[in-house]
Parts: sequence; structure tokens; C-alpha cells
Amino acid sequence: MKYRKMRKTDLNVSEIGFGMWTVSTGWWGKFTEGEAISMLHKAFDLGINLYDAADTYGNGYSEELIAKAFPTQRDNIVIATKVGYDFYNHGENRKGQREIPQDFSPAFVRTAVDHALRRLKTDRIDLLQLHNVHHSQIEDDALWQTLDDLQKEGKILNSGAALGPAIGWLYEGVDCIQRRNPIVMQHIYNMLEQFPGNQLHAATYGRLNSPQSTVDDLPEFKHGQMEIPPQLDTSFLIRVTHSSGMLEGKYTEDTVFAPDDHRSHRPRSWLINGIKKIKTLEFLTGKETGRTLGQASLQWLLTEPTVASCLPNIYNEEQLVEFCAAPEKNPITREELVKIADLCANNFGVTEEHGRYKGTMEREVVAG
Repeated sequence: MKYRKMRKTDLNVSEIGFGMWTVSTGWWGKFTEGEAISMLHKAFDLGINLYDAADTYGNGYSEELIAKAFPTQRDNIVIATKVGYDFYNHGENRKGQREIPQDFSPAFVRTAVDHALRRLKTDRIDLLQLHNVHHSQIEDDALWQTLDDLQKEGKILNSGAALGPAIGWLYEGVDCIQRRNPIVMQHIYNMLEQFPGNQLHAATYGRLNSPQSTVDDLPEFKHGQMEIPPQLDTSFLIRVTHSSGMLEGKYTEDTVFAPDDHRSHRPRSWLINGIKKIKTLEFLTGKETGRTLGQASLQWLLTEPTVASCLPNIYNEEQLVEFCAAPEKNPITREELVKIADLCANNFGVTEEHGRYKGTMEREVVAG
């Protein structure tokens, strides 16, 4: 395993992290507590030190699992968690992955952090993320002052935001980076789904001149090939690293997802077009490269220096071993980066409707 120092922090995080959602929510299969803890121990043995939870995952369960898995290893792990969903009053109303009401009031955030600390059995949270922020939270000075106060009190060491739950949230992300310069931002990004992730990363490389500036005013972004250093401090945690499993390279036209699997709700065209796309990426794999497609997908993400760690969906030991080995494989070359960028610019040779995105994807321009 390799490690990266998150910019403007004292944290060294493993290039592959462990997203606690897979073992705590039931959305990727059922795990007993013993199975979940065994998976976390295996991850630790393979070099993973970053564990990304959220208080709403399993209504506190993801944080409890970290405490149970690592009772004596607090100084050897980096704990990231999130607050903002009011599962205390609405947790029983959740159906599947549907959202429940949020509360980002300073009082609620303070209470949520205190509860998280108790579940984690620790005195500090290394990375606290505001869970799936909207513009109202980005503009809320009292909220960000609360984060600063919690940091001064030592309850959190660093803070930022997560975007979601679905892909999108372009200007929420750009404005958060530009106006708040957070230490960390988590978002969806992978070789097949580079928009709006490219624009979010571009936002760290230069400042916009006014609140009405658009992403067209940002520096031209070339993943892993920027010739200027970042101007802002945000480091990224990346989730959905394999495009809902497509970039693991194991789907066929006959693949069928279980009824309770979130991928079963996607149109069949998503599966067929995805298979066509990954065929164009076969140059990344094979004996001469020594990589699987799943490993190449992580390596591609890690060529970008603003990426601190990748959080692939890990739900079995075979995946865990494969993904943890990715940083040690033959690195993606500059020529491969250029070829991937060219393929992406042409949607990997597939004609399809543009994706539907959540959040603010266009800037409302005020006349005058």
C-alpha cells in the first residue's frame, strides 16, 4: 500500500480507503457484525488506514463497527465520518437508499458530532464531512464557524463536505471549494463518469473572480497532467470509483442484478453501453501491463495529485485484495492518460442520451 499526505494536514492516508457503507447499510449484501469486522481487519492488514463512515449509515452502525474493529489502534487509523442527516428523528422512515430530512443547524451538528464521538469511542474525528450539502449550507457562515469552533475544541481535526447522493452537484462543489476552501471533498468520479468531477478538480487549480463566474472561467483541467500546482487546499476522496461495478470488467450482456440491488433499477442500455465502453479500455490490462481493469481504474484516479484516496465499493475479500494491490502495479503512463482523455471526449465511441444530474448544473446569470 502507498500513502499520501493530505495537503495542509498532518494526515497520511492510504491510497485505497474503506467505505463503510458496504458493510453497514445492507445495500451491497448482508454482513453479520463478525463478517464486517473480519473484513475491516483484513483491510488493515493490507495497509488500509482510512475508514470512511457516516452517522446515518445503519443509523450509527458504521461508526460502531470502527470502534469494535479497532479498540486499541486509534492512532494507527484515520477516521472520516459525516453528519447532516437527522436519523435520530427520521431513521425509521428510511426506505432503501432514499434520503431522510437533513439538519445542518449549528446545534444539531454539535450534537451529531458528540454522538459520533461516543459511538466511535474516540476523542477526535480526523475528517468530518457535511453530508451531501446544498447551496444553503455553503452560504451558511454560522455552520462553517461551528466547524471552525469544533476544530479549535479538538473534537474534529479537519473538515469539508461530501456531494451527493447521486452524481451531479456541479456548482455546489465548485462554490464550496472556491468560497470555503475545505480540506476535504468527497464526490463521484471515475474513468467513465468524468463530468462534473473534472470541473470540481479544476476548481482547486485557480480562483474564480466573482460569484457569477462559471466553470468555463476555470483553468483547463487535464486529469493527471496539470502543469501548474493547485491554488486551493482541497483534497478529494473519490467514491463510485468503478462506475457501479462496470469498471471491474466482470459484467456481460447476460448479467442480472438482484431485485434489491440498486443497479437493477438502471435501464438495460446502461449495461449494454457500459460493456461497449470498457472494451475500448482493453489496452490498460493484460499480461504486459500486469493490471486488472479494476486496478487500472484506481491507478487512473491516483494519477491526479488532488486525489487523496479512493473509496471503492468493497463487499468481498477477493475485491479487497485486488484493489489494495492496485497502487503497486505498473503505473498509468502519460500516453495512456492522453488516450483515456481522447476516448472520454468522444464518450468512448458510444452514442447515448446525456446523463441526468442532480443539483445545480448551470449558473443562473443575473442581468445588469
